[in-house]
Amino acid sequence: MTARSFTFAAGESGSWRIVKMRTIVGPPLAEAPRLNVTDGVVASAGGRVAWALQGVTSNERYVTRSERSRLVAKQEAPGRSDATRAALIPIRKNATWWDLPQDQRRRIFETQSRHIGIGLEYLPAVARRLHHCRDLASHEPFDFLTWFEFAPSDEGLFNDLVERLRATEEWKYVDREVDIRLSRDRN
Repeated sequence: MTARSFTFAAGESGSWRIVKMRTIVGPPLAEAPRLNVTDGVVASAGGRVAWALQGVTSNERYVTRSERSRLVAKQEAPGRSDATRAALIPIRKNATWWDLPQDQRRRIFETQSRHIGIGLEYLPAVARRLHHCRDLASHEPFDFLTWFEFAPSDEGLFNDLVERLRATEEWKYVDREVDIRLSRDRN
């Protein structure tokens, strides 16, 4: 069975080395040298932890059947041996976004911003997994934890993807975002 819940804990240990953390908007996260990604939402990340973020994978809320089919056909799963670079980008959207009805959020997300369309252009080079935080019982500081993995040779593609998404109408609703870049040794 595939895990649905995940904890991202920054501290002294973890399989990913934190290369760079950049606050895009809102408060920063505490600096740490390593990131541990654990299957499951855990009550305590253990050890000396600078921060721990929790999220769950869920149904895709803004995609049509056709878009989902194209995503599934083209994307690779995280965990490829050549994908030794990653990015964890926690995002929170403002109250104005969440006050919009679902159809208006969908219109901004895809019709105006082309979020899915842009993302499809970078698959399969960039693997991605979205974690939802809003529905967890505990109060999480972000709405989404976006996880991306890619080969070092595809880092430029990933940077282009993120730059294009941040220039869209949708990003006007983001009030907290931290870009955390990671590296790990080959499996």
